[in-house]
Amino acid sequence: MTLVDGNAQQVMAASDVVLLASGTATLEAMLVKRPMVVAYRLSLLTTFLLKTLKLFKAPFFAQPNLLAGRQVVPEYFNDEVRAAVLGPAVLAQLERADRDQLVQTFASIHETLRRDASARAAEAIVGLLQG
Repeated sequence: MTLVDGNAQQVMAASDVVLLASGTATLEAMLVKRPMVVAYRLSLLTTFLLKTLKLFKAPFFAQPNLLAGRQVVPEYFNDEVRAAVLGPAVLAQLERADRDQLVQTFASIHETLRRDASARAAEAIVGLLQG
């Protein structure tokens, strides 16, 4: 194991599997097409409020799962976020029999997200300048 501070995207790309907290990092890991295990732990008060007020209604919290509309990577929340759970989950991702299918799913999501933003921004600017 090597500990690296910074260069997250390069480190993810060089990894066989990534264990990470939910957030933008899951999108980055997906874009470099790496299997991952997503974990997230909230404070007890926040968890209580989310459950009591029913503020969280999404079926998943990891971005790859949300974008795919199904669970493609394992995600663990609060009490599940412990070594006895995460260790075996990471090992299972290393041994995924459907790794090629996962990479294809990630590539498909990536294509869906690509909207040729640079060209569209340039067209909008040219339109404003000509308008």
